[in-house]
Amino acid sequence: MPYFSIVIPVFNKEKFVAKTLQSVLAQPFSDFEVIVVNDGSTDGSEVEILAIQDDRIRYFHKKNEGVAIARNFGIEKATADFICFLDADDYWYPDFLKTMHRFIAELPEQKVFAAAIEIETSNKLLKAHYSIPKKSDFEIVDFFEASQKECVLWTSSVCIHKNVFEKVGVFDTKIKHGEDTELWIRIGLQFQIVFINEILARYVYDASSISRNQNYFFEKYTFEKYALEEKKNPALKKYMDLNRFSAVIKCRLSGDSATAREIYSGIDLKNLSQKKRILLQLPAFAIRMLLASQQLLGNSVFR
Repeated sequence: MPYFSIVIPVFNKEKFVAKTLQSVLAQPFSDFEVIVVNDGSTDGSEVEILAIQDDRIRYFHKKNEGVAIARNFGIEKATADFICFLDADDYWYPDFLKTMHRFIAELPEQKVFAAAIEIETSNKLLKAHYSIPKKSDFEIVDFFEASQKECVLWTSSVCIHKNVFEKVGVFDTKIKHGEDTELWIRIGLQFQIVFINEILARYVYDASSISRNQNYFFEKYTFEKYALEEKKNPALKKYMDLNRFSAVIKCRLSGDSATAREIYSGIDLKNLSQKKRILLQLPAFAIRMLLASQQLLGNSVFR
């Protein structure tokens, strides 16, 4: 049985997937399996995947049903105790698995691990900024308190014991946008996070990726799902309000004023910084100008 199972869902990533796979195969810690789930790609992704020969790669092709189902399929096929995810257009730096293995060995009582990331935009590379005091090479943190800026859990930089999924469930297939973050909420309600301060993964820019789309924000269903829990959990409430802020801005930019007003009504403004409160009062054209000049969508101000 391998030490790690690495789940890579693929949908039309022929320009990226080979580099993503090579970043895994180049890991000096080599006790792993790679579960590649081709979610009905219609481009040359399969050709790129099959061109890479390695016995540790397990390849599956299925009809297109969305990334949540694809990742859940990978979880079902995983044979290792620890499961990592890697999106098919992202990649790991060489010591990702070696570092995860070291911290798992040092902190055997912990079940959820994450590393810092860097974010590629169309013209620059940014270090993610976290609301975590940097006192050592790692911190054991509360998910909600640690995610006031950049989310402390990110799909391509997490390592999670399979028992966690047995306790909190897997990706919610009802959710089409933000299904990963919704799972992190469930994990954060029950588990602490071991956050490793070293940058070990890169979020690669792909203009066609759904996560770059201005319509990518929590759906109404996700807000409703935690409506009762956030009333008794101030940290969760603040985290959800930050996501409401992001949703309101993006709805206004897309011209969906009705949804923006509905989501805005659920925000406790005390949970937002003065800067965010000001942004909520700006007309859409002014926000667009800020986006054009400062590329705010690649910044945690929208999270």
